[in-house]
Amino acid sequence: MSPKKFCLLTNDVETTSIWHNSLRDETGIKVYKEGMPKLLDLYEKYNIKSTFFFTGYIAKLIPEVVKMVIPNGHEVGSHGMSHERIDGFDLMTIDNQILNLKTSKKILEDITGNEVVSFRAPALRVSKNTVIALEESEYLIDSSIASQRFDMFMSFGGLKKLNWLFAPRLPYRASKKSIFKKGYSNIVEVPLSASFIPYVGTTLRIFPWISKYQRKMLSLESSLIGKPIVFDVHPNEFIDESMEKREKKKRASNLFLSFFQDYLRSKLKAKNLGDSGIKLYEREINSFQKQNFKFTTIKNYVNKINL
Repeated sequence: MSPKKFCLLTNDVETTSIWHNSLRDETGIKVYKEGMPKLLDLYEKYNIKSTFFFTGYIAKLIPEVVKMVIPNGHEVGSHGMSHERIDGFDLMTIDNQILNLKTSKKILEDITGNEVVSFRAPALRVSKNTVIALEESEYLIDSSIASQRFDMFMSFGGLKKLNWLFAPRLPYRASKKSIFKKGYSNIVEVPLSASFIPYVGTTLRIFPWISKYQRKMLSLESSLIGKPIVFDVHPNEFIDESMEKREKKKRASNLFLSFFQDYLRSKLKAKNLGDSGIKLYEREINSFQKQNFKFTTIKNYVNKINL
């Protein structure tokens, strides 16, 4: 009997402007007014339940952006406090990680009235001991590892993300010694989908033809071994700020990294923003629906597999 096929569509909600390569309150407002409605309408069209990871910053700035996902049964998860470089979990002490996790969790729980148990690190940046911080902060699920994905210089914390290459491919209970390894902690890791190249909204918008072949390969893998598709998009991908004068802010720590992360990466990431991005995303969703994938939240999926 073939394994049941799951597709977990996940969304990281923050104030990052792709166009300006910076964090902006104005972008957060556009995410609330433009990006989120497009995304929620798309999910309603296909009767999809999804997980939304909110930064504590955007939740405090616009509490309504969190409240708008609740009526349709979507899950609310934490995306840490912010996407500032200093809030990278690979840079923090364990005490600061715990403070960040507890603070963002409380903000979201106060808004929703529901327990928050799922986490995704900003920019997917974690350290080996993040698993201990998650346990101490009473989370149950993490989705920050992208097994067999290779980012290197193209994303923040790229060198430390080399641990992804050796992480388990199927969902696993993380080790207390390292979030990148199997073990017996209380934290279930649900890795994002990748095939060396990330299978995310950014890749879909920049290289639609590559994502098409990735989807076919990952769908076959799911049919054979039951690995869920875990796709990550950002509602800021579905707003268009290109009419504004572009003032790209330097975010990398040195000139070498700045070329990859601030110039090349931000130039590529500006492709197919707004409505064209939504159309490409719908193409993926439509394909998964035709292949009889079951769409659900990360929390519901973990409850079903009972690791």
